[in-house]
Amino acid sequence: MELRVLQYFLTVTREQSILGAAQALHLSQPTLSRQLREMEEELGKQLFIRSNRKITLTEEGMLLRKRAEEILSLVDRTKDEIALSDEVVAGDIHIGAGESEGIRFLARAAKALQEEYPLVHFHNISGDRTTVTEDLDKGLLDFGILFGEIDAAKYECLKVPYTERYGVLMRRDDPLAQKKTVAPEDLAGKPLIVSRQRSEDGILPHDMEGQQIVATYNLLFNGSIMVEEGMGYALGFDHIINVSGDSPLCFRPLEGQPEIEMHVVWKKYQVFTKAGQKFLDKLREMAE
Repeated sequence: MELRVLQYFLTVTREQSILGAAQALHLSQPTLSRQLREMEEELGKQLFIRSNRKITLTEEGMLLRKRAEEILSLVDRTKDEIALSDEVVAGDIHIGAGESEGIRFLARAAKALQEEYPLVHFHNISGDRTTVTEDLDKGLLDFGILFGEIDAAKYECLKVPYTERYGVLMRRDDPLAQKKTVAPEDLAGKPLIVSRQRSEDGILPHDMEGQQIVATYNLLFNGSIMVEEGMGYALGFDHIINVSGDSPLCFRPLEGQPEIEMHVVWKKYQVFTKAGQKFLDKLREMAE
């Protein structure tokens, strides 16, 4: 399958029309139709549902669109990296991370690096552990931020001088807000709002498993709105949601939970660009 044909395919999905895509690509409609038919024959799957009004994707077509976007993005990044001069430290660094106060460590390292090399640009992609590790494995990220245990068979890591504290985000007018800390038994029978990765990271305490989970979140900001509207109690990290001043919310640490370590990770045998290696050197320097 040629990269050129993948680009044709993505153009058709965007235009939702063979004619519109052919015009955008400066191709004849029969030529484009033939390329798409050959792609379907090569894959042995129907990718499009054709109608007089527009073209829609089959389930296999939607999967191919996702993969094609990832492939072409990686190709573009590779071209940019190879094209950079050997004398210049420049380029893009992609970092995947969840919400955490510990991101300040990366921000300080990034700022320090840009003071030396202003042509280095950083791109932070928010996501939970599953999203970050998937994108690392695909080569779409240079670095990731993970909490808890690290798979040493797949990743190298650098321990960051930050830890996170797990606790409960609740309404300030809730009776539990009178306590300085919350015990797991205090939440028995109460509606919980948890990160969708919860026990995948080993973060959800085992003695709270099986409790009433009414909702999940990917970003705690969304979880905080659910809490504010009275849906329940959100489990998450401290310092992500501002609970000072007139905030209707408060955070209380969860009893018996150790502080959770944070690591910068990257794929084993990763070959970094010059900018990526300089950033890793800066992280190591600052971690010491």
